Amino acid sequence: MTLPQICPGFALSIDRVILKPDNFIKFGDNPNQMTLIIVTASILCLVLLITWLRLNPFIAFLIVSIVCGLLLGIPVKSVTGSVQKGMGDLIGGLLPVIIFGAMLGKLVAESGAAQKIASVMVSLFGTKYVQWGLVFTGFIVGIPLFYNVAFVLVVPLIFSVVYKYKLPAVFIGLPMLSALSVTHGFLPPHPAPSALVLQFNANMGLTLLYGVSLAIPAIVLAGPVYSRSLRQINAMPLKIFQSEELPEDKLPGAVNAFLSALLPVIMLSATAVYSAFVPEGIWKDITVFLSEPTVVMLITLLITTCTLGLRSGRDINRVMEIYLAAVKDIAMVVLIIAGSGALKQVLTDSGVGQQIGTALNGLQIEPLVLGWLIAALIRVSVGSATVAGLTAAGIILPVMQQTHTNPNLMVLSIGAGSLMFSHVNDPGFWMFKEYFNLTIKQTIRSWSIMETIVAVTGLIGVLLLNMVV
Repeated sequence: MTLPQICPGFALSIDRVILKPDNFIKFGDNPNQMTLIIVTASILCLVLLITWLRLNPFIAFLIVSIVCGLLLGIPVKSVTGSVQKGMGDLIGGLLPVIIFGAMLGKLVAESGAAQKIASVMVSLFGTKYVQWGLVFTGFIVGIPLFYNVAFVLVVPLIFSVVYKYKLPAVFIGLPMLSALSVTHGFLPPHPAPSALVLQFNANMGLTLLYGVSLAIPAIVLAGPVYSRSLRQINAMPLKIFQSEELPEDKLPGAVNAFLSALLPVIMLSATAVYSAFVPEGIWKDITVFLSEPTVVMLITLLITTCTLGLRSGRDINRVMEIYLAAVKDIAMVVLIIAGSGALKQVLTDSGVGQQIGTALNGLQIEPLVLGWLIAALIRVSVGSATVAGLTAAGIILPVMQQTHTNPNLMVLSIGAGSLMFSHVNDPGFWMFKEYFNLTIKQTIRSWSIMETIVAVTGLIGVLLLNMVV
């Protein structure tokens, strides 16, 4: 018997709903709607490949990036180029920083410098308030440094406290990283806020002043306050920064320990300040060269090889063994971060952000809220805070000019929106997940929600400021 004979009603409904060509056209006929469907399906597919099929995240990223690129209309001959560009652009500048940072962190741990730093921090703030000490350090470090560089540099400080005092890693570390995230999204001289200041013809000083006033409550709520609910997350961070506890007389001095661990921050901050005042010429060129993160990390590693390695009685072969072990420990983290860069680039090249922004631009909403909303949706779709901020700026600029919106507040509104709900298409999500050795569910509950709190708090702060300035 045929299907119509068995169940004529079912066959008729199939013919009406599925087999008519018009139905294919109507479903997803709106290009923006179809784009969102593809992006959502790609993200869900990535999660399933990693969690259900247990594929290595790097392999999963490559599969999803290629398929997503093809579905979004990137030509067959160009999609692999987008994947390679995404990996190269992200890892090209970040690879030496991650590798040198891992080497430095491993040496800081093995030499006892991390143990010394933890002891000093706890003696200053006490175990109960050590979180606040790390938050303050993260805020100061985050102002001059790019987020990815600062992340790599502060992780050893976090883990030194975690391992020595047996404290929950996420509870201790997330507040410090929230400070880094806020400075990255809100404050000049970071790339997106600085570019928005110029594009909107805003005042850099006022934007920085308003940004700091918003940053403080955002960090407090997303960091120390929210992290109280995360104490029970049983994270086992990377073993790269863990070492056996040494007797007190074998530890380096406090000054040596702090200077060695924070030397990259000191060098980057000093060269940034100096280059702002030195005139054009050979000294300016030298300063710019010395301010490159790769150069800074290399110089730091050479210095700490002597101060924490050779001076502590280890021969050069032993120090090199420590560095080799660090590279082995960090290799898969590097690949996963590269994979996330591939997906981000595919989404960027396909024009997803522009389509979303254009679709929202016609809504009758308060411009500050609209700017935040456009940046937030692009961020969730594409994964990059910088791309989200810059794309939203170009879309909202005509609206802002027509409504005479405060340009300083628009910079901060878009900056806050660009941090909204970081998830699997954001390299920062994977850095946090892999360094802290969490599941995707744990990372979403901690990292993604923290970023969301920062974004929403930032918007509320902007709207409150708009009432008084």
